[in-house]
Amino acid sequence: MPPLKTSSSYVPTGDQPGAIATLADGLRAGERFQTLLGATGTGKTATMAWIIEQVQKPALVIAHNKTLAAQLCNEFREFFPSNAVEYFVSYYDYYQPEAYVPQADLYIEKDSSRNDDIDRLRHSATSSLLSRRDAIVVASVSCIYGLGSPEEYESRLVFLTVGEETDRDLVLRKLVDIQYSRNDTLLGRGRFRVKGDVIEIQPAHSETAYRVSFFGDEVESISHFDPLTGEVLSKLEHITVFPATQYVTSKPTIERAVVEIRHELEEQVKQFESKGMMLEAHRIRQRTEYDLEMMVELGFCNGIENYSRILDGRPPGSAPHTLLDYFPSDFVVLVDESHQTIPQIGGMYEGDRSRKQTLVDYGFRLPSAIDNRPLRFDEFLEKVPQMVLVSATPGAWELKQSTRVAEQLGREMVVGIDPAAREDQRAGGEGHALGALDHQQLGRAGRPVAGDDQGRGGDRLIAHGRQVSVARPKKKPPGANSGRPFAPTQGRRRLHAADVLLLCIARVERVVGILVLELLLLVAERVRLAVRGVVGGLARQRVEVGLRLVHLDIVDLVLVAAATRRKRQRGNAGHGKSKPFHAFVPQEGWSQASAITAMRPKTPDPLFSL
Repeated sequence: MPPLKTSSSYVPTGDQPGAIATLADGLRAGERFQTLLGATGTGKTATMAWIIEQVQKPALVIAHNKTLAAQLCNEFREFFPSNAVEYFVSYYDYYQPEAYVPQADLYIEKDSSRNDDIDRLRHSATSSLLSRRDAIVVASVSCIYGLGSPEEYESRLVFLTVGEETDRDLVLRKLVDIQYSRNDTLLGRGRFRVKGDVIEIQPAHSETAYRVSFFGDEVESISHFDPLTGEVLSKLEHITVFPATQYVTSKPTIERAVVEIRHELEEQVKQFESKGMMLEAHRIRQRTEYDLEMMVELGFCNGIENYSRILDGRPPGSAPHTLLDYFPSDFVVLVDESHQTIPQIGGMYEGDRSRKQTLVDYGFRLPSAIDNRPLRFDEFLEKVPQMVLVSATPGAWELKQSTRVAEQLGREMVVGIDPAAREDQRAGGEGHALGALDHQQLGRAGRPVAGDDQGRGGDRLIAHGRQVSVARPKKKPPGANSGRPFAPTQGRRRLHAADVLLLCIARVERVVGILVLELLLLVAERVRLAVRGVVGGLARQRVEVGLRLVHLDIVDLVLVAAATRRKRQRGNAGHGKSKPFHAFVPQEGWSQASAITAMRPKTPDPLFSL
């Protein structure tokens, strides 16, 4: 199994090496809670990756929403190109939970839309955790919700090895038992098809499939292929087929669970009847009998997770199995944006309990359904051996629990400039500082520095030299079109963030100003046309005169802006060097009226015919 190894394209800089050493030493020493206090944009995601590399343990990274989890997963895949980085979030695009509103006697049936791709990624996460140690899972709070038993899941694996004596019909029965469906026409996730002595299987966690050829009862060959094109990707010696659902159960388990569910059903019916709640007694009997029949015949039913405590053989009130149970005992948890994620983890249980209790009280579910729930916060902490809390603003609980707090308040970045701009500076001209900036952030060794975790620049910009103004580039910097980042080799200058900010504000104001003027022009025209169709006589003439004046003022502003822009372009064209951006100031003898007169059309225009 390959070790957890980050890409050599990234190196820690600034405060990152100190934070990595502090937290990695704490994890090796067995400290349970630590905090990484890092300012926004200082590369906390990169620090987490290097910590995982240092301790060489499977890791669970928890984020407080799907979008952030997806971003973190992509970044970790760049850091760990040779390891298994998985994504585990809720697979529902839309989810309406089962609920009952007693005040309106309204039952809301469970309705959901499942995302097939996310379901595949969830299966990939559980299969990676059970088959390799170099696994990193980026998850949302979905990781604390109930999942099937990992022991039952692992016991249902189907192993196939080239040269092994295996009955083909027995393999087919095993695939059906772990919820694979046979479809000889269309192969898809969680399906298999049979053509004579050849079985083609597409696992639930994969977009590719396996072709197993038998010679009698012997596995003759196993090939990995693309089900869409039929291209053979590789030849294999053995494969492991994981179940198509995390809630897989064996037939003896189903038989045992049916007896216990029937016993709980009778107890609940007696309780309702003793209170005179005959409708609720009939309702719970009807719904539970239907679920039992489906489980006996198919080994599965809709809402089987509500019977998970009985299927797992757990006592009442015990914590459910979750993704945390699929990890080995020595894994580490990193909580990103802990000031939001920790309260979210603590709040999941109470909301779920309130809804489930109402369903039980009115005969929609058995009391055992309450134990299909997310973990309480204390149960979550019991399952986590070591935790690193990552935040720019950690809360009181994080700081109180942490034995170490590593600060990461800045990150060094080197800004390069065009050597030609340096010569311009020596000659007294205005150099071009922005045009020569590398498209990547360059480290001291010429390698790109790891990006920040939220797509923003670092808060500390380190360079050498004097302050320069931001100017329009005279020409493209060397290497701009060569596909290689420009590496500064000569001059360096200090470039303040305020210069860049002012430049951005000027550009935004120019674009927004033009859009606002055009919008006002359109509105004035629409109002004028509307007034002409509604108001008559002298009132209409007065309104039109007023609108005409407003209209002309707006046109004047547009024309003045255009004239200003052209005049500045003509002024820049006459100089050998580029000039910095600055506000345009009209020269002596120039007026708005002259610009408007010069730019008005020669032919009559409807705009001026009111």
